[in-house]
Amino acid sequence: METKVNYAVVGLFVLLLAAALIAGVLWLGAGASYGKAYDTYLSYMSESVSGLNLNAPVKYRGVDVGQVRRISLDPADSERVRLELAIERGTPIKTDTVAVLRSQGLTGLAYVELSGGSRNAPPLRAKAGEEYPVIGSGPSLLARLDTAVTHLLTNLNLASENVNALLDEDNRRAFKHTLADVEAVTQQLAVQRGTIDAGMKAGARTMENMARASEQLAQLLERIGRSADAVQKMAAETAQTNVVARRTLESVHGDAQRLAQQSLPELEAALAETRALAASMRRVAEQVERNPGVLLRGESPSPPGPGE
Repeated sequence: METKVNYAVVGLFVLLLAAALIAGVLWLGAGASYGKAYDTYLSYMSESVSGLNLNAPVKYRGVDVGQVRRISLDPADSERVRLELAIERGTPIKTDTVAVLRSQGLTGLAYVELSGGSRNAPPLRAKAGEEYPVIGSGPSLLARLDTAVTHLLTNLNLASENVNALLDEDNRRAFKHTLADVEAVTQQLAVQRGTIDAGMKAGARTMENMARASEQLAQLLERIGRSADAVQKMAAETAQTNVVARRTLESVHGDAQRLAQQSLPELEAALAETRALAASMRRVAEQVERNPGVLLRGESPSPPGPGE
């Protein structure tokens, strides 16, 4: 007896099983975010976001904290890319947090890396007129390398142009003449080698003589210093002698004043007596000159007056 198979039931069973498997996969995929609350943030990139896809991870210092929900051009500036990020509530997004585009290993898949967020910075809030808070962005490693390589190539190009301008026909000709002159000078130096050696020896002797002269000068200065000390000592002794002499003169002057005060009256009296004696002798001499007999007879008496 043959078994009859209901293909409709089998097909329905397969469809139900496939739906269950798909639901299980979706449930397992969403299980990590099940029961979590997310906050929406915006970030604007000024570079290409090639390799960044929807639902790409958003990491904070390497830890998954959300996904990229939307990628679009900024309506206000077509040179910027607008990223809408769903980040787990409680993630410390601060005013100094920066969003940077990075690549995952060799796959080339990009993700958004959040960095910064110092401890003392305030939490990031939406400004007036903004729907969501805006996280600042920074250049990615590829952008920085591209900028650095561009600057390097520009500088190399400028250096190459400057070198080409420096080494034109006229400068090359002048450089060639300079090399020829240097070669000629080198040959002359080789010819005058003996004279140069002699001059160097003479210079060495001159330096030795200067060294000896310096030593002698140092000794002379030392002797001069000692002489200066002796002169200074002599000057000090002279000053002391002058002080003693001044004191002696002051003492002598005082004694002379006292002597003058004590002797002048007696000397004046003796001079007065001497003047009186001189006057008497002058009168005697006049009388002798008029009448020499006075010396023998003496002075004659005066004639009597009337009635004597």
